[in-house]
Amino acid sequence: MRRNIKIPRILKINRIKGLSISVVFNNGESRIIDFKKVFKKLEINHDSPIMILNDPDEFAKVELINNTLAWSNVEQVITDKNNKKVKVPFEIGADVLLKFSNSEVSGFSSKIGRLVRDTRIKSGLTQKELALKSGTSRNYISRIENDRSDIELDTLRKIIETGLGKHLEIIVK
Repeated sequence: MRRNIKIPRILKINRIKGLSISVVFNNGESRIIDFKKVFKKLEINHDSPIMILNDPDEFAKVELINNTLAWSNVEQVITDKNNKKVKVPFEIGADVLLKFSNSEVSGFSSKIGRLVRDTRIKSGLTQKELALKSGTSRNYISRIENDRSDIELDTLRKIIETGLGKHLEIIVK
């Protein structure tokens, strides 16, 4: 039987700050990769050409190539199948980068969690009562209120409109 294997891929670079990069993976998560930690964990030799990336200006030359992060400014040569030397960009597999990354909590999701909690309390409802009214679980309501879970738009609408009896309106500016 064939298994559905999800291979991590990076879809987008959000921003670069110092030696950290915010990216979006194909599972929809925005994650922060701190390359000081990555280089330390990978035990990269101090004589390696990769050490050029400790310079923030060189590090910022990162590109998204084949759904992972790559640097053409790092000297890396491989031998191809015809025994010819070829310069290639330095890259670290997205699976390794996912393992060394941390979830990026957006200000938006923390605002949603606070909004749900504040409105629930003003309405005089417990988490369990809100969960029953909206067709979710108390644990899920708790995770949303404490920014421990992403929320789908349909579920948010159900919690706001059905559970809290309010109207959900979303504005993109």
